[in-house]
Amino acid sequence: MEKTIEDPPTSAILLDHCHFSQVIFNSVEKFYIPGGDVTCHYTFTQHFIPRRKDWIGIFRVGWKTTREYYTFMWVTLPIDLNNKSAKQQEVQFKAYYLPKDDEYYQFCYVDQDGVVRGASIPFQFRPENEEDILVVTTQGEVEEIEQHNKELCKENQELKDSCVSLQKQNSDMQAELQKKQEELETLQSINKKLELKVKEQKDYWETELLQLKEQNQKMSSENEKMGIRVDQLQAQLSTQEKEMEKLVQGDQDKTEQLEQLKKENDHLFLSLTEQRKDQKKLEQTVEQMKHNETTAMKKQQELMDENFDLSKRLSENKMMYNALQREKERLEGENDLLKRENSRLLSYMGLDFDSLPYQVPASDEGGAGQNPGLVYGNPYSGIQESSSPSLLSIKKCPICKSDDICDHTWEQQQMQALCLNCPVCDKIFPATEKQIFEDHVFCHSL
Repeated sequence: MEKTIEDPPTSAILLDHCHFSQVIFNSVEKFYIPGGDVTCHYTFTQHFIPRRKDWIGIFRVGWKTTREYYTFMWVTLPIDLNNKSAKQQEVQFKAYYLPKDDEYYQFCYVDQDGVVRGASIPFQFRPENEEDILVVTTQGEVEEIEQHNKELCKENQELKDSCVSLQKQNSDMQAELQKKQEELETLQSINKKLELKVKEQKDYWETELLQLKEQNQKMSSENEKMGIRVDQLQAQLSTQEKEMEKLVQGDQDKTEQLEQLKKENDHLFLSLTEQRKDQKKLEQTVEQMKHNETTAMKKQQELMDENFDLSKRLSENKMMYNALQREKERLEGENDLLKRENSRLLSYMGLDFDSLPYQVPASDEGGAGQNPGLVYGNPYSGIQESSSPSLLSIKKCPICKSDDICDHTWEQQQMQALCLNCPVCDKIFPATEKQIFEDHVFCHSL
């Protein structure tokens, strides 16, 4: 079966009952000679209006659907349908498109919906024989033809009734299609509203993201400030170590340096207080961020069913929060390091006081001059304590340089009996400085 480039509109519906009387085929021969072109003449009835995709096909007799055509030609639309000459049309089939066998075929007019609107009488493609020149019809054949004609009229009426039923079904389907179209328009309107709402939520989350970025920048700035503060403290510690070396070498300026160290100790306490305030600010910031995270999680749960992409952005914000949380923990670690450094410095001061004996003026009976001694102890001798034995284990007296146990050693032992020992670091404080001892123990709990 041969076809042109564009296939005609067809239908897979079985056409047992169709309306074939709207297009009438004229001058159809009983047979056509092979090798020649065939001209098909047809006429439109009064109520039929042709359309652009209508076509005429050659079908083998016994066909069931319009897809079983052998070949076809497009119908030429008349310019004026009201003109009488426009009702009569013709179309020519080229010889190389025609069948080559001697089966029976017929012309069928098919509209652009794939519905047959007219069918011709059967014909064949075979050479002309002399037997076909004279046709004698008997009375019996005439009666048979009339009977066949009555059957065809009856079948035609049945086909008309079937066509009316199909038209009603078509109307019902059109109404249902209109209803579906209205539902589709409603769904499209709802979809547009949802898209608008998603866009608004997207803009809102972008604003939230910018705010989180600004908070991250603030935290980074505070981190840099803390780093500068750590460098300053390290520089102060380095300076104090140098001063401690100078104090070890000289004995005359120890009292003045002790007063200076007290002032520096007060300054360090103030610095520690400021660091506590900064830590509280950081904790408040973290609590605010946790509150923001809780609010964001609630909003995420509400919007999760509406848009999955918003949930993804919220997960990214949560990852940023985790990064900020890790940054906070790192800052807390640095704060703990600073606390340990301060505690170590305070412990140095406490141990220095214990490392030097309490000196009293010499009596007149000894004949020696007065040695002023230290009232509060040396705060920088704690470093040497970690690398050298205790003063009680040193053979030489630190005052008179004697190898034996002297009165100064006995005085030192008496002084230790009147001191308070730290339960954490074994640091010793005089019994008269109970408040300083309690502050020192409190520093271990920070």
